[in-house]
Amino acid sequence: MKGLLKKLNETKIFKGLNENEFAWVLYDVGNSAFTMLSVSLIPIWFKSLAIGSNPGQISSDAATGMWALGTSIVTIIVALIGPVCGALADQKDRKKLFFSTAVFIGISGCIINGFATSWVLFLVIFIVVKIAYSASLTFYDSMLNDVTTEERMDEVSSYGYAWGYIGSCIPFTVALISYVCGPDMLNLIPASIAKFIAFTVTALWWLIVTLPLIKTYKQRNYVETKRNSIASVFKQIFSTVKKIFVSNKKVLLFLIAFFLYIDGVGTIIDNCINIGTDLGLNTVGQVVFLLLTQVVACIGSLVFAKLSKKYDTVTLILACIVGYFCVCLYALTLKQLWQFGVMAFGVGCFQGSIQSLSRSYYSKIIPAENSGEYFGIYDIFSKGASFLGSAVIAGVKFAGGTINLAVGLLTVFFALGFIFLKLADKQPKTIN
Repeated sequence: MKGLLKKLNETKIFKGLNENEFAWVLYDVGNSAFTMLSVSLIPIWFKSLAIGSNPGQISSDAATGMWALGTSIVTIIVALIGPVCGALADQKDRKKLFFSTAVFIGISGCIINGFATSWVLFLVIFIVVKIAYSASLTFYDSMLNDVTTEERMDEVSSYGYAWGYIGSCIPFTVALISYVCGPDMLNLIPASIAKFIAFTVTALWWLIVTLPLIKTYKQRNYVETKRNSIASVFKQIFSTVKKIFVSNKKVLLFLIAFFLYIDGVGTIIDNCINIGTDLGLNTVGQVVFLLLTQVVACIGSLVFAKLSKKYDTVTLILACIVGYFCVCLYALTLKQLWQFGVMAFGVGCFQGSIQSLSRSYYSKIIPAENSGEYFGIYDIFSKGASFLGSAVIAGVKFAGGTINLAVGLLTVFFALGFIFLKLADKQPKTIN
């Protein structure tokens, strides 16, 4: 395994990354496998368990509502525990422990999820896994300050998203084949076997490519003061939040900008299948285009990684925002499957880049020793995003409007995000 990773690190696509950067990038490759599964096949399997007339089963509408409730619970819990866990992880030699624990819970739960035969148990286990997965990302993002230099943050962060998109396709292909062989399509294997294969392969992939980071990571930035009680941790968090609102306008304005434009990004990602379904487009065709989008997103992230050597981070983020603005305008004309493909291509061009560059830019403007705590706050804005955009889509649909108009209205979020990011860029950097 070690020899294989060394050979990968020496290949042209990874050349230039040191051992710590390479190990950090690999975790994006690992966790993206679960991301892909959770937005595609997991909801399908949940509904297959939940919907029916047998005792304990529910209607399709109720199943949709329970799934939405489950994802909302994840969002709330992650928002509440993110800053606390981040602040605790900022203590010396704590970050690896917290990260490893979250990863272990997530991977173990992912395997167990494949055995669940009750929709209630399936949903509960998924919630636990998604919370652990989200917590691991908070610690992972805050590691960027430890594994590379400020000058290389844009490039390294972009590599993470780029290879995460491609890496997720490998275990997902196995999961998709197992689904196709299941009772919903070819009926060659039982649903229980199909689920077991998908969840287990995803979990093992997640584990294997995470091990290098667990082995090599060293926490270089940390706080000197020991916080021995939860009360002291909350006191620190409130102090930090107050500091952001009162004296660190750069961070505050960026978080507002980030919340607005990432709300638009998240809404499009979360509703991509709903958009095509509303337009009556072929479902298989949509899935194929979404898989191709992963490849486009990888290429887009790599292109922006190279551009980061010539242009400053804010300029590149602004370019991504303009790109998404144009995608939303194009959605007003969306009618046919090939147009859906064009829109998916446009999303792919900027999807990974806007997220990776936002992560690296935030890393540059926060105190490195408090990165866990600050990324806990960042996670609130990230995980809390998309609810406004989803509310817009719901409002337009309830009012009798088209999905085209609903997506077109997301341009407001990108326009406001553009303005606030420009304002943030004008503020001086304040590290205190």
